[in-house]
Amino acid sequence: MGKKLINGCVDIGDTEMYYVSFGNGKKKMIVLPGLSDGLATVKGKALILSAPYKRFLRNFTVYMFSRKNVMPEGYSIEDMADDQVTVMKKLGIDRSCVLGVSQGGMVAQCIAIRHPEVVERLILAVTAPYANKVVKDAVSGWIDMVKRGDHTALMVDTAEKMYSDRFLDKNRKYFPLIAKFTKPSSYDRFLKNADAILRFDAREELSKISCPTLIIAGSDDKTVGNDAPGELKDGINDSELFVYDGLGHGTFEEARDFYDRIFTFGML
Repeated sequence: MGKKLINGCVDIGDTEMYYVSFGNGKKKMIVLPGLSDGLATVKGKALILSAPYKRFLRNFTVYMFSRKNVMPEGYSIEDMADDQVTVMKKLGIDRSCVLGVSQGGMVAQCIAIRHPEVVERLILAVTAPYANKVVKDAVSGWIDMVKRGDHTALMVDTAEKMYSDRFLDKNRKYFPLIAKFTKPSSYDRFLKNADAILRFDAREELSKISCPTLIIAGSDDKTVGNDAPGELKDGINDSELFVYDGLGHGTFEEARDFYDRIFTFGML
């Protein structure tokens, strides 16, 4: 079977939402990326984004979504969740496994809380149930960097807060160079996504999540903090937690068995 790559777009209200899809399986998996989606969407990237999901392609059809292109002022994580479900239904996705990474994990929590009928199994990776101090310090700092036009500082600080010391020692010298090729034409989407993170708090509603849930974290997460995974575990009844020792917010890139772990959980 081939990958069946799709680079798609769905109309929603007065704007659109980009997505990519790959795989031929009967089971569905929705993937929601983090704040980086505010800098660059998934548009046209089906081939490259499918690479970590090779094991999935026979059993799953995987959909990875960006947030919608034009966001109103005050757009919230809850709004993102509602819009995501609207688009899923437009594509005929009635029920799915949902994987949310970082900010995408916040959106995924709200989908499971507000629209439990569409979530079969939930995977929350390197995310938090609210904007704790670590989250606020990180995101507020990035907002300040954007507002003063320092894209290199934004990229370097994001990487420093994301990767393990071992990874940073090998790759730190490349970050300023990478920054030169990643500057968006506008930071509007980034700023609205970031503002939504700062206003997010789902702690009082975590008990409404009723589907089986896997929480994945690193032991040294400088973006969402090390208390967040335990708070999710305590708040979600049918949940299990796995922590990668020595890794941080970039666990989904650095842990070799990250996607194998998700595949196994999704197949249960």
